Amino acid sequence: MQTVSPPVDNDDALIETCRLKSVELLRTNLSPQGILAATPGARAESRGYAAIFGRDAAVCAIGMALSGDAVLEREAATGLITLGRYQAGNGQIPKFVDLRAKEADFWYLGCIDATAWWLIALDFLDRRDPAAGLRQRFAPGISKAIQWLEAQEHQRFFLLQQNEASDWADIMPRSGFVLYTNALWYRVKQLYGLARIEETRSNFNQMFHPFSAVLAEYRRARLLTHYVKRGAKNRDLYLSFVNFSFFGEEGDVFGNLLALLCGLADGEATRRTLRALDRAGVTAPWPVRVTCEPIPAGSALWRAYMSRHLQNLEWQYHNGGIWPMVGGFWVTTLALAGERERAGAELLKLARVNALGGWAFNEWLHGRTLALGGMRGQSWNAAAFLMALAAVRDGSAAFALQPR
Repeated sequence: MQTVSPPVDNDDALIETCRLKSVELLRTNLSPQGILAATPGARAESRGYAAIFGRDAAVCAIGMALSGDAVLEREAATGLITLGRYQAGNGQIPKFVDLRAKEADFWYLGCIDATAWWLIALDFLDRRDPAAGLRQRFAPGISKAIQWLEAQEHQRFFLLQQNEASDWADIMPRSGFVLYTNALWYRVKQLYGLARIEETRSNFNQMFHPFSAVLAEYRRARLLTHYVKRGAKNRDLYLSFVNFSFFGEEGDVFGNLLALLCGLADGEATRRTLRALDRAGVTAPWPVRVTCEPIPAGSALWRAYMSRHLQNLEWQYHNGGIWPMVGGFWVTTLALAGERERAGAELLKLARVNALGGWAFNEWLHGRTLALGGMRGQSWNAAAFLMALAAVRDGSAAFALQPR
């Protein structure tokens, strides 16, 4: 097991050291076109991390805007601006922009969440600094982005539909109606005043937690939830996805947290979800393991691509690995839910995991052995820490969760 390096004398000093290291890392990873996904270097470049990713740049924009550092605050929007320049003609925001090749990449089956994250981050920066006029400046692109997302929306459920492996968990088999993506979609609807928002919220809770919701009269909904209610075992978390006759109950931690953060859960649902995550031990020893129960190779949900690069085997990467970036959302959720003292304790753990490997800010860790995996110098680890720190200190956030 890795140890914290360098040692810090007390808790407050460790938090402050992590804050300074986070700012330092984000400054290091800045390019003229915006924040890179990871610190440039031969390995990062060979694996495509020396690029501007849609979701990464959005999370980083939020953390940078909350950092208190003048340079980071000034540059928070730069990556979003670059992504906007490479927006597709149909309105979609790319998965990433390859700065060397000067081209956008939209992934194998598309990348649905980058567009939602771009819209969320633009609105947050616009509210932080109205004088910059980001929403007005990007009004045509915003309209196209919303139109593209609306084209993915089911016209009776008012939830987005997607292919598998086409969001942040990009080698996981979640498809159809996906929890994580639709939590972001609801937040976009809130921020931009989009139509049918109440139907989206109601159908979200019915679709992803049919155990507590009243079944809709629409016969398609009854059929979808029939399979779920008959076969699901874990009934306290939101399902990770629901497709025609199959669903995900592995426990998508990021999706469940976003459901709370984006205002989709009432007080009881918030308590139920946090209790279920606690029972699953997703923060032991570090925040946070992103899958409660990994999908094993023998499962009907297993896909051959999950073993690509030996990456998504059990307890690795999106299939049960520990992601400090998502740990920042865990801490933020606790803070906004009114558990400020506990959020502070988890923030300290988040600082410690970022410190492993000599302040590596490592992408992910094995969910059992705790071995460091993925790429060092992850920008969104640093940004998520700064976001979590702001939530603990004064409740600042880009989200809608209200204290219970």
